[in-house]
Amino acid sequence: MISYVVLRIVGAALLALVGWQIGTAVSAGLGTAAFLPWGLTGVVAGAVLGGAFTPYVTLTPTRRIRERIETLSASRILAGLTGLLIGLLIAVLISVPVARIEGWLGVWIPVTLSVLLGLTGVVIMLIREQDLSRFLPQGGEPSLSADERSPGQTVVDTSAIIDGRIADISQTGFVNATMVIPRFVLDELRHIADSSDSLRRNRGRRGLEMLNKLRKEATVPVQVLDVDQWDGMEVDSKLVNLAKSLGASIITTDYNLNRVAEIQGIRVLNVNDLSNALKAVVLPGEDIQVRVIQEGKEVGQGVGFLDDGTMVVVENGRRFMDTITDVTVTRVLQTAAGRLIFAQIKVR
Repeated sequence: MISYVVLRIVGAALLALVGWQIGTAVSAGLGTAAFLPWGLTGVVAGAVLGGAFTPYVTLTPTRRIRERIETLSASRILAGLTGLLIGLLIAVLISVPVARIEGWLGVWIPVTLSVLLGLTGVVIMLIREQDLSRFLPQGGEPSLSADERSPGQTVVDTSAIIDGRIADISQTGFVNATMVIPRFVLDELRHIADSSDSLRRNRGRRGLEMLNKLRKEATVPVQVLDVDQWDGMEVDSKLVNLAKSLGASIITTDYNLNRVAEIQGIRVLNVNDLSNALKAVVLPGEDIQVRVIQEGKEVGQGVGFLDDGTMVVVENGRRFMDTITDVTVTRVLQTAAGRLIFAQIKVR
């Protein structure tokens, strides 16, 4: 607030001086040296414009530039500066003989060469940023591939918190990295919990409960990161950018976020994939017991479920509704939704 006031005062004073000079020049052009009315008009107009618009043409652009720079890696900034310096150096070498030309060509050709070659150098070095990062010292911030990133942190998505299984998984010790929960994920959870839709509201409240359980019972540190420097982006995009800047992985149950993150080289820990991997392995020919609880799509079929939720379709199992029946596995299908088992009644 103080910076805004100071900037308005400074801007008003500077533009008042400019307005005074303009008013004086106008008065001289009209053949009068009087301060009134043009000098006073210039001072007032300059003070008003300076006080009103100075913060918007100074602080706002500066803040946006700073936020943009904060999202850039050190290797990317170094690559841009290196390309700019190389381009300007080449432009200077070319411009030495050209500058001897008399007239406007001797001025504008070097300026044009400097701009074009400087921009060309920046673009080329940004494209080859990965090559430049190899020459950085180990103490710097080189660009790492997905396999080289440190496993010390993992960013938790909203969907994983609402799902709740991550709280139980963290207690088993399978997660050994610090779990980072960004502030914008908490804001999204709070927004869902305050929704007018009862279903969304219940999901949001469950997420907040799971988050409290996670912070109290997790065997690894849980860090709430107060960062939200990607204004205007969706939560998924913010998560990807944050994970990329931290060199961290992402814990989620969101299929779309999973694919987007993998495309950008970020390691994803999908709770659904873990759940599918831990389901009991059943091979064709094995005998299992299942309770048939409903009819199948085909005539005579019955449907039951194993303890881990795997669906079992029993041929001719309709007549065994609501009973625990011995069945023989005939085939196992792995689908995008999970594992599907087909079986038939065991012949005694």
